[in-house]
Amino acid sequence: MTKPYPVLWPMPTRWADNDHYGHVNNVTYYSYFDTAVNAWLMDATGVDTRELPALGVVAQTSCQFLGSISFPEMLHVGLRVSRLGRSSITYDLAIFRAVDEEPELVATGVFVHVYVDADTRKSIEIPEIIRTAASTLVID
Repeated sequence: MTKPYPVLWPMPTRWADNDHYGHVNNVTYYSYFDTAVNAWLMDATGVDTRELPALGVVAQTSCQFLGSISFPEMLHVGLRVSRLGRSSITYDLAIFRAVDEEPELVATGVFVHVYVDADTRKSIEIPEIIRTAASTLVID
């Protein structure tokens, strides 16, 4: 972890997150990413982002798994922005678990939001309220 994560969003695991093998299923990590980004955006902007005239749709995701997690554990999703473009935001994400009060990195990922008009679904500029919030996560 060479660059800091300005936000560590709390994320509990759920009973249903575990798969037959007794650990959180790989697809659930993407749910953690999606939930953390959108919950943080709503918290940081003070608005329900689903009601803006522009929607952030997911254009790309990836995840590198570095460790196993399972229910019940409290996690934190680290958020930072590696690119703040005209119509898209690239988030760098990390999932941490606390072990003896020290964070243990268990996954990293990338999540790209592209902003589109809510009605036409055509690419448009990032709404200013979103841009302002996301700019606080930009790490050079």
